[in-house]
Amino acid sequence: MTSVKEFRVEQPATPDELGRGRFVFTDAYSIFDWGRMPDTIPEKGRSLCTMGAHNFALLEAEGIPTHYRGVVADGSVVDLAETDEPPREMAIDLAQVPELPVQNGDYDYGAFHADAGDNYLIPLEIVFRNTVPVGSSLRSRRDPQDVGLDVAEWPDDPVELPEPVVEFSTKFEEQDRYLTREEADAIAGRATLDELAALAREVNRVVTERAEEVGLTHEDGKIECLYHDGEVRVADVVGTFDENRFSYRGHELSKEVLRQYHKRTQPEWVTAVSAAKEEIEETQGTDWHALCGPDPEPLTADVVATASDLYTAGANAYVGRELFDAPELSAAVEAASELA
Repeated sequence: MTSVKEFRVEQPATPDELGRGRFVFTDAYSIFDWGRMPDTIPEKGRSLCTMGAHNFALLEAEGIPTHYRGVVADGSVVDLAETDEPPREMAIDLAQVPELPVQNGDYDYGAFHADAGDNYLIPLEIVFRNTVPVGSSLRSRRDPQDVGLDVAEWPDDPVELPEPVVEFSTKFEEQDRYLTREEADAIAGRATLDELAALAREVNRVVTERAEEVGLTHEDGKIECLYHDGEVRVADVVGTFDENRFSYRGHELSKEVLRQYHKRTQPEWVTAVSAAKEEIEETQGTDWHALCGPDPEPLTADVVATASDLYTAGANAYVGRELFDAPELSAAVEAASELA
């Protein structure tokens, strides 16, 4: 189980063959790497499954290899277009996921790849950015000139990049961290960084084009990939309001709304999370949650309803079908903008 998806194995992967399984998208949400938050957001899981399935169909129409097999409706695996109900389950191919052991505070990727062979989920997240918001960590890690901007200092406002920027971060570590190219290359195993970056740019292009078609702006996102028998495929789920940031007429349309709401209403908890992550990094430990004193407080009912409307109205707009009983997108976004 991940923080927001349940994982069901129907046929385990072997060293030589992909397995088969399903994602079950729950209504849980997670922010700041905390894991499951106290509340659930009604219909969130179905909205993410719907968007993910729509995007996988777009990718495969472009010849981009994925692990997607369809959505589950009435117990059968079908194309999204064949069902009138928003799905909660997605059928997928499975790669091996070896254990990532920790030795003396360091993650042992050598042991991971010794077990992985030629069939494994690549332990990286490949991040792509079309814009750089004011609070982005990219501003502290890269100079503007490094990403194609003809300025000496980062502007005070959000920045649209001349070309998408691709970066690599860890996937299975307790706390995600961005990597140098050399670090990422060692972690990727048999997959090449050039191939992973090219795949991320293609996914970004497809999602960006779809967003533009329906009046959205695609700001950034990430992919995960599997490696099987010399081929890299897009895995996990792609182009949802949890994996990617979208906006509509200048307003956020993604999980970022919930992040900003917690920054405003629960600043002590957000500060404690940040401090715990910094402390665990200094001590080379892994479990920062144990250092974080307060737990997050539940959301009020009106905030839960607003978040649900944002996910469902956004999914309706993105896939171009009224699968959810949701308000118009403009009304949902306007209500959500008051949360930040």
